Amino acid sequence: MPTISVDKYDLFDALGRKYTTEEFEELCFEFGIELDEDTENEERPIANGEREPPQLKIEIPANRYDMLCFEGISLMLNIFREKQPIPEFKLVEPANGELQTITVSESTAAVRPLVAGAILRNVKFTQKRYESFIALQDKLHQNLARQRTLVAIGTHDLGTIQGPFTYEALPPQDISFVPLNQTKKMTAEGLMTFYEKDRHLGRYLHIIRDKPVYPVIKDANGVVCSLPPIINGDHSKITIDSSNIFVECTATDVTKLEVVLNMMVTMFSVYCEAPFTVEPVKVVSDHNGQTRITPNLLPRTTSVEIGYLNDCLGLSESPESICKLLSKMALSAKPSSQDPNLLEVSIPPTRADILQRCDVMEDLGIAYGFNKLPRMSVNKNVGAPLSMNKLADIVRLECGMAGWLEVMPLILCSRDENFAWLNRKDDGQTAVKLANPKTTEYQVVRTSLLPGLLKTLRENKSHATPIRVFETSDVGKQRPKSPYPIILSNSEIPMGKSSEILLSTWTGRGSPDRPSGLPTCEILLTADASLSLVFKDPSVERKARNERHFGAAWYGKTSGFEEVHGLLDRVMLMLRMAFLTREEGIAAVAAEKQLEKDFVVRQDHTARDGYWLEPIDEATFLAGRAAAVYLRLGGKAVRVGEFGILHPTVLEKFELRYPVSTLEINLDLFL
Repeated sequence: MPTISVDKYDLFDALGRKYTTEEFEELCFEFGIELDEDTENEERPIANGEREPPQLKIEIPANRYDMLCFEGISLMLNIFREKQPIPEFKLVEPANGELQTITVSESTAAVRPLVAGAILRNVKFTQKRYESFIALQDKLHQNLARQRTLVAIGTHDLGTIQGPFTYEALPPQDISFVPLNQTKKMTAEGLMTFYEKDRHLGRYLHIIRDKPVYPVIKDANGVVCSLPPIINGDHSKITIDSSNIFVECTATDVTKLEVVLNMMVTMFSVYCEAPFTVEPVKVVSDHNGQTRITPNLLPRTTSVEIGYLNDCLGLSESPESICKLLSKMALSAKPSSQDPNLLEVSIPPTRADILQRCDVMEDLGIAYGFNKLPRMSVNKNVGAPLSMNKLADIVRLECGMAGWLEVMPLILCSRDENFAWLNRKDDGQTAVKLANPKTTEYQVVRTSLLPGLLKTLRENKSHATPIRVFETSDVGKQRPKSPYPIILSNSEIPMGKSSEILLSTWTGRGSPDRPSGLPTCEILLTADASLSLVFKDPSVERKARNERHFGAAWYGKTSGFEEVHGLLDRVMLMLRMAFLTREEGIAAVAAEKQLEKDFVVRQDHTARDGYWLEPIDEATFLAGRAAAVYLRLGGKAVRVGEFGILHPTVLEKFELRYPVSTLEINLDLFL
């Protein structure tokens, strides 16, 4: 957790009373933070001929960005102690009614496409306020902004520059200015060389150094205000005497951009001539026709069930009492006018950590007092595997005992591997796509287990044939006509080696290259473990869900069609699914032509449960050598998968010289 150092006596003055170390430690505990150290009795260093005053080192939760500075800590503690009302932050227009403007160039999309700004008018700085202002920028850069990779903050003396401002990206040789605290003008190229050994700024150079263009913010006269995320210009630097502060933030993440800007202006708007007022800035993007007013200081609203709050904490508080307690945490709440069992909670721009109702419940527990919460007996729960995991483990065990090798390839693949190489069309709505893939191998989440199985065979085709591999894992794809696109951030995807290399670990007799006999279970290990996959599902809160598939592939000098057919029969027998004739299957769903390719459900409670096969003609498989698997379970008939001999063009794409037969079924439909 971040540790913030504040002047002990200044904080006590802001709180309106003096505390002993024990008393303040108790206050911190009640509020959910921790006093790490009180330097009262330590020898303090001497700075500028004066001994540094005692400091309080306070540990702050990592998600409480509003408490990364003295102003935030004192404000929140005073609200918690009910010594100060919840501030109402306001956007006010300038006297002439014309907002300052930042015009965004299309060229910035290649480096840092997002920008926002705000102005603090008539700020009264003291030395300590000024130092706190600078320190908050550093704390935000280190934590929320991820070392400036996601967001970079620039602060300028508005009295030294003139709007409107422009945000553009230029070749480094075309950017020239005097960097902060320097006297010599430099080009952006020279600046990179100058600061590469600087202990503070050198660690940020890599963010844009290899880019063909660098982002730059200029004023109406062409004065360079900043070269984000590296350094500001010396021309517009703020001092203790600056009164009008222009705050600009550039970013690659829009959510973090809004949070960082809100933290900067809300914390220090208290020092404006009209406290808690901020002048907005208009951001104009001519290339896409978008215009935004930043910052957005309107409170967010959410509804929370009163019963949920009381039940989670073991309380029986009235709605009025809960509203009063939440006000101690800077949350304004009132009973809903539509439902007496709901509270309407207003979340200020300072509380970016409030995301769900559980966060409101946590704040209620803090306000009520952890030490006063009633003791509740702990329910003893016996752990058990999820039904799907248990089913998957049974399938895995049976396949291993049948002599098949288990593999675990990555769930990410290229768009071509997922579609074109399997002779399948990409409609743009099926696969979950990565926003910014680093390589072509990580473009989409696979919608089938086949790409991973075939790449595994490709990497191990030098081994003796036949090779029999299987996988039981998740697959992901977008649901048809879903209004909720899923884009995975590239930062969430771990990079590693290709995972289809045979490491040959097994239990049985024979050599690692080709075990002889029939082992109890053979396992093909991989360089990387599998990752979670997602299905889009608007009906659930996260708009996504997982789906478990089972797939197998036979590679040898013969087609092996009967081998995968036999494996299917073995799995179905193990799952106690009877084999139905095609005629029984057709009768169960009324007619073959009414079955669609995707999962179509028909109700018929007279036919028996089981599975049957239907011939299919799909480009992935050799004509006349493929079948769809249909399952009847609990009065429902549904297509669960398919198997067959792969088409020669598929084998050619995956560089396989022998025939391959594959099987893939959806295990979710068996539960």
